[in-house]
Amino acid sequence: MQPMIGDMVREYIARDPRTGLPIATGRRQTRKTSKKERIGPWMECTRQQILDLSTGANDVLNVDWNGGRHILGRVDGIQGLGRLKGVWADRAHASLLLALEDDDADVKVAALEVLPTVAEQRSDELFDWLSVLLDDDDLHVRKAASSCLEAAAPTFPSGVDSSLAQELRSSISARSEPAWRGLKSLTETWPEVVCDHIDELLLLDDIRLRRKASKLLRNVVQRAGAMAWDLISWALNDADAEVRRNASQTLSSLSKKEPRIAIMLTERAILDSDAKVRNNALRAIRSMDTDDSRARNLIMNGTRHPNVEVRRSCIEMLPMLLVEDKLRIVATELLQTETDADLKKMLSEMTYDASIEGTEDEKNAFLSPALPVPALEREVAHAQGKAVGLENAPPEIPLLDAPREDDVLDS
Repeated sequence: MQPMIGDMVREYIARDPRTGLPIATGRRQTRKTSKKERIGPWMECTRQQILDLSTGANDVLNVDWNGGRHILGRVDGIQGLGRLKGVWADRAHASLLLALEDDDADVKVAALEVLPTVAEQRSDELFDWLSVLLDDDDLHVRKAASSCLEAAAPTFPSGVDSSLAQELRSSISARSEPAWRGLKSLTETWPEVVCDHIDELLLLDDIRLRRKASKLLRNVVQRAGAMAWDLISWALNDADAEVRRNASQTLSSLSKKEPRIAIMLTERAILDSDAKVRNNALRAIRSMDTDDSRARNLIMNGTRHPNVEVRRSCIEMLPMLLVEDKLRIVATELLQTETDADLKKMLSEMTYDASIEGTEDEKNAFLSPALPVPALEREVAHAQGKAVGLENAPPEIPLLDAPREDDVLDS
């Protein structure tokens, strides 16, 4: 009986490298394809022809492709293995294993290039060989293995876990940089796994690795939940200022998603000895909901902070936080202890009450305006020579037929 396709194609399941259990993400992850299908003259071959070429059962094959005549060999057949899916998956997998252990460097390079695609159908033993070839004697094979690791990391986190951890720590940039790029891509698919790597890296004595790991906190803060919050908290306590700066850059983003957690972490960051960490904390404060009691307390406490820039930022936020009467009271109290000239001027302006201390025009601005006079009443009043509101009365017009005083005496 022919096996079902579902039996032949094994779905890859990401597992926690520490426990071996499937990773629970709390939501369905959209699995990212490692690489697009490779395109080449093997596209003109049948599946059997690809398989025969890849195993060496057929040495060469002539095909017409893309307007030209091509002579295909084993390397071409290996590069075409990604096309063998479904019932062909096991045979493609077996052929790829043979290529990975071959002595020919070109064959191994071709096998590494197609490994992530074949692994999506069946991954058994493939990542064990990837680990071996990362230390191959041939430079081209090692480079291909590093590129393969980068491509496979977002889709196969537990399959490449140990290799990724090793390469991240490499002192050779040609090996470490592809691993770091792979880890960054992994934040989009399995952020919880990235948190495991960051957790381990932040414990190392190597400042360079702690700094690079802390930069990835921005990529997981919105996706990894409590795991990310714990790492941010840990990084904010790091002895290195740059690590703390990287961690504090997540606070503004976190305040939009988890404001209560952000406030707790910002309370610590605002007291940091490093100015850039404090500035990042201030940016987070500005993005917080000032109706939250803990956020309000954070701002009020910041108005008495030892650092003048922290005080300045928090004092600038007071008008958004307090009604006018309360603002004048608080500003008056702060003036008693403030020593910075610019802040004293700012606070003095907040204590100013235009309705009492202002000019006549400023005081009048607080008076209620007179109600408008209806048009009909205004017209009648004008006809009677009366003033309307604050308007002047119209000038009196003498009657044309009124007798003059001289005329009355003459008569």
